Amino acid sequence: MRGIDIQKGEPVDRALKRLKSMLDSEGILEEMRRRRAFETVTQRKQRKERTASKRHAIRWRFQRDKATEEEGA
Repeated sequence: MRGIDIQKGEPVDRALKRLKSMLDSEGILEEMRRRRAFETVTQRKQRKERTASKRHAIRWRFQRDKATEEEGA
């Protein structure tokens, strides 16, 4: 179970924000939302295609940026 330590005098809303950002960065919130309802095989395939396209677009963008830097140097 994940958790955070609240410092003395820290507001609760700031501690909640830290907890949410930690869970979000680890992907726990997304997994909870996904597991909340049953996902059919077709829905799983569509979700994986969407995430793959986003991942490939980001990878392509960074590879293109590296290529332009190498040409300029």
